[in-house]
Amino acid sequence: MFLGTHTPRLDDKGRLFLPAKFRERLSTGLVVTRGQERCLYVFPMDEFTKVTQQMQEAPTTNRAVRDYIRVFLSGASDEIPDKQGRVTVPAHLRQYAGLTRECTVIGTGSRVEVWDTDAWNAYLASTEQAYSEQSEEVIPGLM
Repeated sequence: MFLGTHTPRLDDKGRLFLPAKFRERLSTGLVVTRGQERCLYVFPMDEFTKVTQQMQEAPTTNRAVRDYIRVFLSGASDEIPDKQGRVTVPAHLRQYAGLTRECTVIGTGSRVEVWDTDAWNAYLASTEQAYSEQSEEVIPGLM
């Protein structure tokens, strides 16, 4: 499980040092793709396979399903981290997420998210208050 917040830097070649806690799980291969809210999602290869299998079960007669699958998969890039734990983030994905040198990497359970640090801080500032004030059940059966 991926947990926590980390602040690695993107180097001049577009490589990101994966947090040490995440390296073993991602060492055999990963997929990085467009996430929502202009971040990137990083999945271990086996988890990405599960996600795409679930997508294949969705009704492609539904336009929203087709649109989501197209955007999600067309940006996907399979990568293998180097011996130093760096992974190359393709230029089109760096541009999509607005990544600059300062990045924030968060664990979200089964995947990792990569954010430009300023974008992450703005997102967190805009949602943290609503999170703390949430009085209704958001996820059924949880708390």
